[in-house]
Amino acid sequence: MDEQTLDAAQTVLGHRFSDRVLLQRCLTHASSAQSRLQSNERLEFLGDAVLGLVVVEHLHRSFPDLLEGDLTKIKSSVVSRRTCAEVACELGLEQLLTLGKGMSTASGPVPSSVAAAALEAAIGAVFLDGGLEPARDFIMRCMQERIDGSIRSGHHHNFKSVLQQHAQRASTRTPIYHVLDEQGPDHAKCFEVAVTIDGRQFPGRWGNSKKRAEQEAALAALEALGLVSRGSMGEVQLHDEPGTAQD
Repeated sequence: MDEQTLDAAQTVLGHRFSDRVLLQRCLTHASSAQSRLQSNERLEFLGDAVLGLVVVEHLHRSFPDLLEGDLTKIKSSVVSRRTCAEVACELGLEQLLTLGKGMSTASGPVPSSVAAAALEAAIGAVFLDGGLEPARDFIMRCMQERIDGSIRSGHHHNFKSVLQQHAQRASTRTPIYHVLDEQGPDHAKCFEVAVTIDGRQFPGRWGNSKKRAEQEAALAALEALGLVSRGSMGEVQLHDEPGTAQD
């Protein structure tokens, strides 16, 4: 593998390797290696685990209101072989692989499984060479947009999570929820909750539980921020950026 290819790979990965043997190995497919131990398969195994760890830790920290089942769905989408293959191709990583005869990129696209394995192997190599932080930086650079997309496409009903995501992207403080009022007997109370972000309190909303009222309060804030609108049938429509809600 020539130095030009290795330099191009470092640029793609955003990491300058101390051990260039690791870099070369993560780009070596088993079809071109003298033995499978000299291919990227072991690095792929490691990188798969590091990818899962980084994504799960990010989801756990960033979306405290999502249940384990929701977190699992998002994680499964983000770390899937299909997603990894798409990311590898977007980076052009598969073009840098050393492949055996019959698998040359000149004869057509490499199989998606090979591209996905290359991304995971690259993650494993960055982790071994630089530690968790460089690996995390690379993973989040590749996966943040896909995490955002998964949250938006599959979890619109969890308005607290959507509002939390917006606050993070806008570099504002974490939303704070306040109970403004409560009514009814102990066995059937209703609560009015409002949310405050950076000192701005949004309209309060009622719910038959504190959790339900918090979701409604988050929706009220999203509407006030122009992040959602109502469709013709009253359904909530989430917008990509503030200010796109229709009158």
